[in-house]
Amino acid sequence: MDYIINEMKPIDWQQVSEIYLAGIKTELATFQQDVPTFEEWDKGHSKNCRFVARAGEKLLGWVALSPVSGRCVYAGVAEVSVYIDANHKEKGIGTALLKEVIKRSEEEGYWTLQSGIIKENIASRELHKKCGFREIGYRERVGKMFNGKWHDVVLVERRSNIVG
Repeated sequence: MDYIINEMKPIDWQQVSEIYLAGIKTELATFQQDVPTFEEWDKGHSKNCRFVARAGEKLLGWVALSPVSGRCVYAGVAEVSVYIDANHKEKGIGTALLKEVIKRSEEEGYWTLQSGIIKENIASRELHKKCGFREIGYRERVGKMFNGKWHDVVLVERRSNIVG
C-alpha cells in the first residue's frame, strides 16, 4: 500500500480520534477511557512532533509526542504515542511513523523519547524495540482498566545519539 507521512493537521482530528478510540477499545493500548476533544489533546502534545500516515484521504495511523514535565530540566524528554488503524497493522506503518517522529524530535532538541506500554501489548513493545527503544523496567499493577483488570506497564526509552 502506498502512503505518505506528513504533519498532522487539525482537520485530521476526526480520523485520528477514530483510530485512537479503536485503540482504547482494545484495552491494551492506553488506560484512557474516552477520546478527548481536539482542544484538550492539542494542549498536551508537542506542536512540532505529530504525524499521520496517509493513503489519499484515509489515515492509516498517527504518532505524537507529549512533554513528560513542565520543568526545564526535562525539556528534551517526551512521551511517545503511536496508533495504527486496525486494518493496516503489520505493514510497516508504525515503524515509518516512529522513525519520522524520532528524526523530527532530534531536530527539535529532544534527547530522550519514552513510553509506558501495557505489558500484554507485545506488538507495541516489538515495534518500539525495532526502532531503537530499550526496556528499562516495569511498573507492577499500575493501571486499572474500567473493566476492573489491573495491568503492568513496561517502560521503554530511546536515547538520541545526536542530541544530549
